[in-house]
Amino acid sequence: MIQVSKVLLIEDDASAAQALQRVLAAEGYRVACEARGDTGLAGAQQEEFDVVITDLRLPGLNGLELVRQLHSAKPRLPIILMTAHGTTETAIEATKLGAYDYLVKPFEMEELLFLVEKAVESSRLMTQPVEMGDVPSARNAIIGNSRLMQNIYKEIGRVAAKPVPVLIRGETGTGKELVARAIYQHSDRSKAPFVAVNCAAIPETLLESELFGHERGAFTGADVRRIGRFEQASGGTLFLDEIGDMSIGTQAKLLRVLQEKYIHRLGGKEPIPIDTRVIAATHRDLEAALREKQFREDLYYRLNVVVIRVPSLHQRAEDIPNLITYFLQRHGAEFGIDAPSIQPEAVQFLQQQPWPGNVRELENIVRQALLLAGKYTISLDHVRQVMAKPGETASGSNQSVAAGIADYLERARRGEMEGVYARVIEEVERELFAQAIHIAQGNQARAARWLGVSRITMREKLQSFGLHPTQRGEGQGTEDGG
Repeated sequence: MIQVSKVLLIEDDASAAQALQRVLAAEGYRVACEARGDTGLAGAQQEEFDVVITDLRLPGLNGLELVRQLHSAKPRLPIILMTAHGTTETAIEATKLGAYDYLVKPFEMEELLFLVEKAVESSRLMTQPVEMGDVPSARNAIIGNSRLMQNIYKEIGRVAAKPVPVLIRGETGTGKELVARAIYQHSDRSKAPFVAVNCAAIPETLLESELFGHERGAFTGADVRRIGRFEQASGGTLFLDEIGDMSIGTQAKLLRVLQEKYIHRLGGKEPIPIDTRVIAATHRDLEAALREKQFREDLYYRLNVVVIRVPSLHQRAEDIPNLITYFLQRHGAEFGIDAPSIQPEAVQFLQQQPWPGNVRELENIVRQALLLAGKYTISLDHVRQVMAKPGETASGSNQSVAAGIADYLERARRGEMEGVYARVIEEVERELFAQAIHIAQGNQARAARWLGVSRITMREKLQSFGLHPTQRGEGQGTEDGG
């Protein structure tokens, strides 16, 4: 079933509300509108929403008081405040009271959509529970009953309630973010915000501002004061993914925050107390980074008190059958395939692979094999086709597509089939549209924009290929994170 993200828009200007509603609806959001602060607060308290967007000046109840009351009642519900330029100080006060972020009018619609998308993702991270063990029906699950995974579950239970930083180590694709979320959800901070920052995905010049915030005029383009992620996560948990990629300078500032429990915004002199638990993760060899002077020794020992090491997939091959079952169910629903299955010899073959990409790589292989097999049982041949490594002719292309082309041409040479061109184009199109709608998390308007096609074309292709898009929240959050 498609899960549509729900947005509550509180805006007393009818024309502005209509314009915002149209844009949000076109992006695939389900939008409810209120024109008063008091009725908006009542609606947000009675119904479940993924994000609330509210104006600052409202009849019935102003935006500042709305943020205070709503955050008190639902601390994990992201609230985005819209404010005029002259009232940014009030918007900052609202952020301190629990608002997720704010926009200064006039703003670009793309800016709003980007912020809403981040807020909805933040809501998902906080509200969708991470289950552990043999739970193939769960949307967010750490799958595995091996001895190594049982140890991970015990570690999560041991450290969750302790008010100390945690360092999660493991190769890319092992599920470090899910472990962080499980710690958060089992801690006494589970009702407060969980904010995730990927240190490797943010340019070094912007990372300090992202973490600590900035004052107006702190640098070119800093037109208003901005609250950083440490303040945003106050009372809750800040997850710093790929901390090993952080610059030495930012590491020094992070160490100071961990030691002194306060931050300075960029360009600011006033120390700001913070109460934020830090969970960090990295795939890097920190000991090697220490030797190469790329990671601070004092920060290393500060973080290295509580360490959870997530095992690589080849170390727990006995968990692979459960993982395969999970991915078949999830992507079978995505492709509209009822009761997808796989031959035992294919499962055994997959258990024997080295999996340098870990769970993320396994999921990708299962998904491609499911596409190749269609409504038939996945065979060992299907898996081998997907995992085939063609030579230089396939460089830069999808390996399963290249293997499929070679197979079709060989069959055509033997006179076993015709129409190779049409068959290949159809399969490439199917994979293209399937991946686009999957990455867009079911948002057809966004996927269509990426592909440069109309929404009508997008809808027709999905129908013709029998693809059932899964909206935001579905198909996300398994062990493919981190």
